[in-house]
Amino acid sequence: MAVNTSAEAPIPVGEVSRLIGGWIDRLGAVWVEGQITQLSRRPGAGVVFLTLRDPSYDISLTVTCFRAVFDKIADTVTEGARVVVHAKPEWYAPRGQLSLRAAEIRPVGVGELLARLEQLKKALAAEGLFAADRKKPLPFLPQLIGLVCGRASAAERDVLENARLRWPAVRFEVRNVAVQGVHAVPQVIEAVKELDAQPEVDVIVVARGGGSVEDLLPFSDEQLVRAVAACRTPVVSAIGHEPDSPLLDLVADLRASTPTDAAKKIVPDVGEELMRVQQLRERALRSVHGLLDREERGLAAALARPCMREPHRMVDEREERITAVLERARRCLGHLLDRADSELTHTQARVVALSPAATLRRGYAVLQHSDGSVVRAAEEVAEDEELRARVSEGEFRVRVAVGPAE
Repeated sequence: MAVNTSAEAPIPVGEVSRLIGGWIDRLGAVWVEGQITQLSRRPGAGVVFLTLRDPSYDISLTVTCFRAVFDKIADTVTEGARVVVHAKPEWYAPRGQLSLRAAEIRPVGVGELLARLEQLKKALAAEGLFAADRKKPLPFLPQLIGLVCGRASAAERDVLENARLRWPAVRFEVRNVAVQGVHAVPQVIEAVKELDAQPEVDVIVVARGGGSVEDLLPFSDEQLVRAVAACRTPVVSAIGHEPDSPLLDLVADLRASTPTDAAKKIVPDVGEELMRVQQLRERALRSVHGLLDREERGLAAALARPCMREPHRMVDEREERITAVLERARRCLGHLLDRADSELTHTQARVVALSPAATLRRGYAVLQHSDGSVVRAAEEVAEDEELRARVSEGEFRVRVAVGPAE
């Protein structure tokens, strides 16, 4: 319930602590899962103190229990172990501290952890976080590689040495973090996000040199998996644990079996690339030589043709043929003209011989009425009618006289 207070009517610290304790007492007992980070068993003390931490978040709670409760699992539980605790929250009013009073502690076995990981794997796969179509390709030659690994670890050494042996000019941005234990998950997530925020980083490698299933649990944490899935930069998982693949291997854009394998996959080998360049140059040179040889043979064959050896020969042959055709055309045209001239002469002679003028020159005359019509019969004229007579050399008028001819 809310407490009515004001600057004029405050309540004492003790009252606040007492109220908080009352609210916490009403919570009741709960089952809590976490990882033991600190364990204190003082000889002769009847109470055992331990710190229970959430491996995915930077949150811890103090847990106390009677020695008899802890002795039941003392042989199987050490610092770093995952446990499930049945405890009741308690508020220590004098110091204002919250703790859990454990009535039962159960260790989380490997089998149970693997079963939970399998359930988490199915849930994340259903969301599409492991889909192949969302994986980003690695650049052929990254200029700057982000490396997340343990400090002075064999994994760091393997990645750096092998990558520089393959490509000496490669540069690294290294982030040393805890790769196991309660601090691993938040530190790895922070390092991955920091490297992903740098535009010059081309690829991020998360490396560790293997370990037990419990040691590799941070790399199957849901928060880490989601952080890697949200990266814009390609991420390579190089955990180096073949039998049990952590979930980081599935969400990463590329999985490497070991840190050394990661170094081989993220940068090309300078010797191999130089050899490949040399091979390509030789193949290109052979192709160019082959093309030149083929063109030279084609040019030689073209030059060897008669038309290319004697380019004017064809013109000369065509000139002779054209001259012959012209002469034949002239002869044919002359013959046609001569024949046409002869035919014209004969036609002209016949026309002249048959023309009215020639008839008139032989002494004939043409009589015409006054309207110009020609007289063809004697019945067409009347007595005393005046006619016009045309002769070879002019015309004159005549008058018709009816009577017998003398």
